[in-house]
Amino acid sequence: MPEISKRGQSVPMSPFRKLIPFADQAKARGKHVYHLNIGQPDIPTPPKALERVRQTDMKVLAYGPAVGNLSYREKLVDYYRQFEIEVTPDQIIVGSGASESLQILMFACFNQGDEVIVPEPFYANYNGFAQIGDVTIRPITTHINDGFALPSIEAFEEAINERTRGIMITNPNNPTGCVYSKDVLLALGALAKKHDLFLICDEVYREFCFDDNEFFSVLNIPELQDHAIIIDSISKRYSACGARIGAIVTRNEVLLSSLTRYVKLRLSPPGLGQILAEATLEMGPDYLTEVKEEYDRRRSVVFKRLQNMPGVISYLPGGAFYCFAKFPIDDADRFCQWLLEDFEHKGATVMLSPGAGFYASPNMGYDEVRMAFVLNTNDLEKAMDCLEIALQVYPGRVVAKQAEAALRNK
Repeated sequence: MPEISKRGQSVPMSPFRKLIPFADQAKARGKHVYHLNIGQPDIPTPPKALERVRQTDMKVLAYGPAVGNLSYREKLVDYYRQFEIEVTPDQIIVGSGASESLQILMFACFNQGDEVIVPEPFYANYNGFAQIGDVTIRPITTHINDGFALPSIEAFEEAINERTRGIMITNPNNPTGCVYSKDVLLALGALAKKHDLFLICDEVYREFCFDDNEFFSVLNIPELQDHAIIIDSISKRYSACGARIGAIVTRNEVLLSSLTRYVKLRLSPPGLGQILAEATLEMGPDYLTEVKEEYDRRRSVVFKRLQNMPGVISYLPGGAFYCFAKFPIDDADRFCQWLLEDFEHKGATVMLSPGAGFYASPNMGYDEVRMAFVLNTNDLEKAMDCLEIALQVYPGRVVAKQAEAALRNK
């Protein structure tokens, strides 16, 4: 049998999808699985946008422009203006979701062997995208005890070496829910400018900033005309993950030229997806206002329940729709698989994402998990019931083992 490539042998597993076979087996046995493992909202996609697709009258679903339909990019210009981001349609390249956009961007920005600094925990697929491009992620570790706040700018500067070509962040953050302030982003921007680095910001969750957290885009920093790049997607804000419509936005003309050559190789982004995406931009603000309020309610449910679970360390996420928590367990991978294979409460269990896959540093996240509060509050309460009972009876519960050891030593 021919041997597959070393790249193919070493591609990392997705922490939010790798347990799907176990979930499928649990369902086949009649167990109900509450999916908190993946950012797939249960909120309806805007009905008017779906209807626009249904009403599309075309004889042939043909290739579109490689950079995306002009009518959609023109509407995106108006959308970004709401956030004081001034760009032209030519500075927007439509991608097949944020994932393809990130992969193409890594090819265009980085050479093989280059490094990009990324605060960890980070969106787990960054590991895969970097591996495909033979790019090294240089992690800057953040910690749950201080709400995953970024460390000092000096810590970032110490990580810069001759191979460093960029800094990449997600704001609001996936998986932690941390929102980075304007001052923090300005400091990162100054550092990127000083060392002539790209500053890439995944802004997919910009609509979902809670409490007093205010969103600020790196494209609002005037000094970064050639450095700042944002990644975008309709997947989360309009609950349209399957449309596969994302975007790269930058004012760097040389980079735009390179990106255009790359997207011509993939021919064009999804045609029906762009029709749906364009329709979402013709709606008023009510849809997103209601969606944000619903996520805020869900956030409150998850946080309050976690706060009352002995041994669990969590904090109130300021944005996005994820909670990254530390559990009193021996191994999150083992725990998450055990939930699906061996545990049930009232005929149900919960599916979570193990924390280690959201890190680049070894031996990190082994007792942490990511939960996506993408289910309605009633289902979230039931999922939290399952989790609370599971943590009490899990054989690898750390507190129980410590208590046993203490008794033996008396």
